[in-house]
Amino acid sequence: MNTAPDSYPVTRKRLMAAAASIAIAGAIGIGALTSGTGPVLADAVRVEAPQVAGFADIVERVSPAVVSVKVKAKISPAADDGSDQNSDGFDNLPNNPQLRRFFKEFRGFGDQNDSGHRRFGNRGHHNDQPRPVAQGSGFFISEDGYLVTNNHVVSEGTAFTVVTSDGKELDAKLVGADPRTDLAVLKVEGGGKFTYVDFADDSKVRVGDWVVAVGNPFGLGGTVTAGIVSARGRDIGAGPYDDFLQIDASVNRGNSGGPTFNLNGQVVGINTAIFSPSGGSVGIAFDIPASTAKLVVQDLMKNGTVQRGWLGVEIQPVTSDIAESLGLKSNNGALVSSAQDDGPGKKAGITAGDVITQVDGKDVASPKELARLIGAYTPGKPVEVTVWRDGKSETLKVDLGKLPASDKQASADQQQPAAPASSDTLANLGLTVTKSENGKGLVVTDVDPDSDAADRGIQPGDIIVAVNSTDVNTTSDVSKAMADAAKSGRKAVLMQITRDDRNRFVALPVAKG
Repeated sequence: MNTAPDSYPVTRKRLMAAAASIAIAGAIGIGALTSGTGPVLADAVRVEAPQVAGFADIVERVSPAVVSVKVKAKISPAADDGSDQNSDGFDNLPNNPQLRRFFKEFRGFGDQNDSGHRRFGNRGHHNDQPRPVAQGSGFFISEDGYLVTNNHVVSEGTAFTVVTSDGKELDAKLVGADPRTDLAVLKVEGGGKFTYVDFADDSKVRVGDWVVAVGNPFGLGGTVTAGIVSARGRDIGAGPYDDFLQIDASVNRGNSGGPTFNLNGQVVGINTAIFSPSGGSVGIAFDIPASTAKLVVQDLMKNGTVQRGWLGVEIQPVTSDIAESLGLKSNNGALVSSAQDDGPGKKAGITAGDVITQVDGKDVASPKELARLIGAYTPGKPVEVTVWRDGKSETLKVDLGKLPASDKQASADQQQPAAPASSDTLANLGLTVTKSENGKGLVVTDVDPDSDAADRGIQPGDIIVAVNSTDVNTTSDVSKAMADAAKSGRKAVLMQITRDDRNRFVALPVAKG
């Protein structure tokens, strides 16, 4: 057979052709790679832009001054405190001996005596040790261990521990607390020297300034959040000295008592409250301003308490209507609704109907501002109080008293009268009145629901004592006072009302009807 020799050359030719093809393809591939025309991997995206300054340098410096505050107290359950030897602590259970015996044993379940045997019954001896009741934040303000926190953090405590940024736990004692401003001062016992921070001049803080809050939210330990100052001078109804900074840095439970810093590492405020429908941070937090904290802390460190001046007057805001009725150009100031009999204000000549406009030359913008100004003085200090009275300013010298432990309320001589025998109508005001039983003032017996008087809150039973600082005992007295106001160009009159033995002032339009 002669087919084999012929097939060999054919096969060889095919192999040589395939090899040549591979060689050519390889040569083309190498050429493509070396010439740079083939696909290559792209570089990662990188943007060359100005870098925004961070807060790391500030945090690094101030964090050692911020601590967690752990509060403990002795808690003795009523059933186990030994106060009633005849009570077994289960008085509300049905009178079933077996059921009572079961619960007595269950209460002591798992307790063991010194020999390792289970013991049933009273476990009160375990309650002698303080138990955790609160946890918050604080910060050192001195090298020797004084630190600031909130009063509401420590108010229920009997034992206090602070945890520093490096994890050290140190015992502390309560130096003093001030519920009115929600501030407290603790002192660490021993521990050497501490990194501390100082208060800023918060009068220079502007809305929109960057701030950094450092604290112990939810017991997590040192946590830093940042934001801006959202508002100043917030009144949230927490007390007579409300003047909070509002910030939008994330503040949560456990941040209470922690500091808020400016970019210079100074404390501009102390976290004390949040607005939170959900219980967590929604970007609205309130800080005690540094200026308030600094003064209070100094008193607490020195005396353990805060000594505040006391004027002894009840005050209310000056509305636009009240300002118009009194001839004031603005609604700044604080209207005196009553002066307490034993108060320094009354002794100096301040009376109901006066509008306090200045204290020692400082303008009074509102009742809150007056409370802060007076409270900043020490008791016994003489101050000059400027009042607006009878259409002109008058300055009185007042020797301030000491603010009582509980705010006193002014008492009036008037008592609620019996049912009136006859009534008169002040049609222009929408009021029906009768003479007071003691002859002083007019008792409101009916109020037109569509009248200005009703809009301003006057109610049956109120006693009209005076109109524009003139005592009124008859409807003629009221009509004359209103006519005098109209002649002088006033659009409203100021009516002094007594309700529940307390004074208030209401402005009503002149002769409208």
